[in-house]
This record gives sequence, C-alpha cells and structure tokens, in this order.
Amino acid sequence: MTADTLLARITDYANRPNPYALYAELREAGPVVRQADGSYLVGTYHEIAALLHDPRMSADPRIRGEVTHKPPFLRLDDPEHHRLRTLAMRPFGPPHSPGRVDAMRGEIARITEELMEVFQPGRQVDVVDDFAYPLPVTVICRLLGVPHEDEPLFREWSDALVTSADVRPEEDSTERDRAGEQARIEMGRYLVDLAEQRRGHPSDDMLSAFVNEPDPALRLTSEELAETAVLLLIAGHETTVNLITNGVLTLLRHPEHLDQLRREPDLLPQAVEELLRYEPPVHMRERIPLADIDVAGTTIPQGTSVVLVLASGNRDPKRFKEPDRFDPTRPDNEHLGFGSGIHLCFGAPLARIEAQAALGALLPHLGTARLVQDPPPYRQNAMLRGPRHLPIQL
Repeated sequence: MTADTLLARITDYANRPNPYALYAELREAGPVVRQADGSYLVGTYHEIAALLHDPRMSADPRIRGEVTHKPPFLRLDDPEHHRLRTLAMRPFGPPHSPGRVDAMRGEIARITEELMEVFQPGRQVDVVDDFAYPLPVTVICRLLGVPHEDEPLFREWSDALVTSADVRPEEDSTERDRAGEQARIEMGRYLVDLAEQRRGHPSDDMLSAFVNEPDPALRLTSEELAETAVLLLIAGHETTVNLITNGVLTLLRHPEHLDQLRREPDLLPQAVEELLRYEPPVHMRERIPLADIDVAGTTIPQGTSVVLVLASGNRDPKRFKEPDRFDPTRPDNEHLGFGSGIHLCFGAPLARIEAQAALGALLPHLGTARLVQDPPPYRQNAMLRGPRHLPIQL
C-alpha cells in the first residue's frame, strides 16, 4: 500500500471501526500527502490548525463548481460567512441572547430523564436509537420551534444530506448528490413555511426570532433562512449523536476510567473534552486553496481539494503526550474536535452541555453494562464517524 491511496483506504468502510492506524501512517508520510485522485491530505496538528486559520483556504464548494446554490455559512468565506453567522447567532448566543443555551440545561435534563426510562436492568438497549439520537434532535427541534410530531421527518432528510456531504474518492456521487439536493430543498421549504407561520406572531424560538427581526438590515432572505435553518438542524444533532455514542463506547472499553468518572462526576466536563480529542464526531474537513500555497515544503496548487484530517491531528504525538491513550484528566487539551478558526463549531456550547448531561445520566447504568457487539456497526460516513447502532446489555 502506498501513501497516495490513504484517502481511499480511510474512506473504505472496512476501516471505519479503526482508522487510527491509517492516520498514523498519514502523519509518518509527511505533513502533506498527495493522493492518486489529485487531492491532498494533511494529518498533522500544527499544519491543520494553521490552514484552518489561513484566509487563502476557502470553504466554498462553488469555487470548484460543485454546487450552484449559495451554501450555508459553514461553507462560505468571509465577509459573507461572518455576516450570516452573526445573524444566525443573534437568537442563539452572546451578545444578543446570552442566556439561550444555558437556559436549556433544565430542558435537556428533563428530556434526558425521559429517555433514561428504557435503561432497565436485564434489558438490551441501542444507545443510538433509544438515546443518543432522540436527545439532540429533540433539543434542536425545541430550540428552532419544530413541532414534536414532525421530528421523524428529519431523520430521512438528514441521512440524505449527510451522505451527500461525505468524502468518497473514486466513486460516482451523482445519485447521492441528487438525493442530498432534494432533501435540502424539501427540508428548507418545510422550515421556511414553519417560520412564516410565526411572522407577526412571535414565540420563544429561533425560527420566530429570524422572521420577526425588526431591523431590515439584520433579516435573512428566504433563501438564507432556509439554508441557515437546515444547517442548524443538521449540525445541531448529527455531531452530538456521534459525540455521545463514541463516549459511551469509549467508556465501556475503558472500565477503569468509567469507574473513575462514577466516583468523580465533577471530571465529566474534562472527560467530554478528551472524548472530543480521542474519538471526535467530525474526522475531516475539506478546503480549497484560493492561490498556490506552501505547506511544510509542499506546494498545493490553487483550486485543489485539501482534506484536513482533524482526527489525525488530535492524535499527533508532536502536540499531545501519549495521544493514543484516553485520559479524562488530560491537561492542555486544545483539540480540533470542534474545528478551529472562523468556522469553529457554532453549536459547541450546546453540544458540551448535551454530552455532559447524557453521559452524566448514563454513568450509573454503565457500570454493569456490556457491549453486545465490539466493534459495533458504523455509519457509512467517514467524515462524520460514529456507530450506527450501539447495542448494550444492562
């Protein structure tokens, strides 16, 4: 196997349960490795962090003609990214809505408690379907103002959109791109219709805040509202499902640390940061250079696909001591679990609260639990990596 097949091997489903040996191979091959399909992989911490902060690296897929519609702000560059992110942040966080996420703690605790009812001694539970998926979906739907009975609609749309966003070299993506586009349109239309019902009738949710913004200069267009609401809904649950599920799997594989957290629950916030480093929910991000760019002595040509392997950077021994060891008390843990730079994860504060609440509620039940299948079946997606199911026996 040569280094120019690394991306094909990383995205091969057979390696989904454990891509970390391939990430080690990537770091050994150099900070930057050209692939057979002409793309470049970057797998070392300092180079990834520098590129995430480099204004010459674009997130916008329209540069390569991959999409024609205006993407959500996650895939835009400044100044347009900054404008839309700022407008989306107004009803979500500081400085305009500083208490929004913190005020969700009680609600998150209540939802968690309801979901915990299935965790009865002697039962087999699927951590994904019974807990890790419904928790963040319910939370983000309540934040946005989506009726509870409509929540099932989003699973199909989300699956199609997430599948279309994956990195898969040497594969015809026409069909999944078409399905993703269709899901994006349907979901956007649904959310805009829902928001329009609130126009002139404000309620305490984000869709209502978007359409009832009194300042015309701070309003989203209908298209921007659709893209932003779809992004918030998908990003607001997909990554958190992985964070919680990977967390449970990691703790069951490390019973000594599970016992430690059960004895010292105050360590949970630190443990969640370590999970974001050790088993992050997002493994890769794609960027496109706006000019020829030199990275560690390699010139990457303008317009090429550059895949930043965040999960590899999180295991870089030049940045983290004993990086392959899970250590819930790890100090100096500036991981790439939420990315970095201007596209640092918008919902990170909410994801942290959800993960801490979820794992805190599960800890008392995990001491006697065992994995039914290890490794469990994984999702197809290599970019958003996590188990599709995680059956445990209580």
